[in-house]
Amino acid sequence: MQHALNLALQAQSIGEVPVGAVLVRGDVVLGEGFNTLIRDHDPSAHAEMVAIRAAARAEGNYRLPGTTLYVTLEPCSMCAGAIVQARIARVVYGADDPRTGAARSVFRILDHPELNHRCEVVGGVLGEESGELLRQFFRARRG
Repeated sequence: MQHALNLALQAQSIGEVPVGAVLVRGDVVLGEGFNTLIRDHDPSAHAEMVAIRAAARAEGNYRLPGTTLYVTLEPCSMCAGAIVQARIARVVYGADDPRTGAARSVFRILDHPELNHRCEVVGGVLGEESGELLRQFFRARRG
């Protein structure tokens, strides 16, 4: 998760919302990323999506079983859908997202019983640090 926080700082350094993600299998990093929506003019360039795309290319497969995604902010519904489609086994996130969170806060996509794949979900890992990074970023933008 610390690596994901470091990636979030990279996002912040280019003016993006500071969210970072790392996808691993065991101790091997398969993909990583940070938000690049503004830079890339791409509404789907969330940290999770960037990391999943990189991992899928590295693995030569759109399915990523047996992997864990570490992300500093609770995934949104778009990212949660991609996580389910990729068959990621476990998602560990930092800060809850009470507005758009799709792991637990608003929706429960990642472990929804009607879907054909469910992820183990662990929230709040380095949650205070992740949340504080986001709060500082938005305070600075507003004032």
